[in-house]
Amino acid sequence: MAESEDMSYVYDYNYIVNNTIRDNHTPYVVDPNTLSCELKPLATIPALTLCVILITIFLLAIPGNLLVGWVISSSRKALTPSDVYLFHLTIADGLMALTLPFLAVDLIKGWIFGDFLCKFLNLAIEANFYTSILFLACISIDRYLVIVRASENLSTQPRMFSKLMCAAVWALGWALALPALFNETSSDPDSMRMICQETYDMGSAATWRNATRGFRHIFGFLLPLYVMIICYGVTIARLLHTRSFKKHRAMKVIIAVLVTFLLCWTPYHITMIVDTLLRTDLILFDCALRSSVTRALLITKVLALFHSCINPVLYAFVGEKFRNKMMLLLHRKGRPERMSKSCSTSQTSEGNSLRF
Repeated sequence: MAESEDMSYVYDYNYIVNNTIRDNHTPYVVDPNTLSCELKPLATIPALTLCVILITIFLLAIPGNLLVGWVISSSRKALTPSDVYLFHLTIADGLMALTLPFLAVDLIKGWIFGDFLCKFLNLAIEANFYTSILFLACISIDRYLVIVRASENLSTQPRMFSKLMCAAVWALGWALALPALFNETSSDPDSMRMICQETYDMGSAATWRNATRGFRHIFGFLLPLYVMIICYGVTIARLLHTRSFKKHRAMKVIIAVLVTFLLCWTPYHITMIVDTLLRTDLILFDCALRSSVTRALLITKVLALFHSCINPVLYAFVGEKFRNKMMLLLHRKGRPERMSKSCSTSQTSEGNSLRF
């Protein structure tokens, strides 16, 4: 084909518009749905701010969860179900926190860790995202059984039940996280950096995305929230009819747990629902809205990750018995020569559970 014939297939936008108006008296209107919506990377200052926040969460979550795990595992008595769930919760939150430095580097330099870590780290994040929330629900159930059903004989329940529940939660969490294997590395032509994102190659991408997000909303938020509201609601109602100071103090912890859970996770799930509606054309497409939702997903995800360093405070440091146990262990660690003198005190303290 001659060069002039090749050039006949090249159309200038202004030429099309001008000739359309002159010949047909109808202006050419560009369909916004056919235009690409370029998402530029975060500016330097917002990216550095989120990076500092992620590192701060990491520095708070790792020692906090390690300390909680150490105090719980050092008990010489049999652990209660709440202690077992709390111990596994610290593991889930700790593993989640270990991924934060990688996310912080990704904000600054893009994804530089290869395709394997792109899949594995996202799998670990998703798995611990599910398991931490499910363990919160397990703790709320145990609080309900201990406070509301205190008159019933719960000692007949086998001790292995809580361990089996933990195994079931871990298995369910990792199974629900398997769609994270769809994450792959690719080059972003706009930012000239490598990115790690979901890539659905099998069947309809929209179907896969909606299905995985549906599971995330149901098992990662709505179902655990429903369980916590029911269990804590009944528990608070029972505590309101008692005059015990300790029980009223436990009610404050319960309210703090529920409010913190809502503040950390609700914005992320609402933003994700809006993003899903945009992708399914249930909300009118707008490039500015698309960019805003994408940025909001990143910010609300960082807020949700902040929950991993709050859990040790809410479930452990607020509890008086836990603080007494921790101070006793620190005192024993710092002054081993007084071990024999504090032995009788430790035996008395360990007879109490690590509950609120």
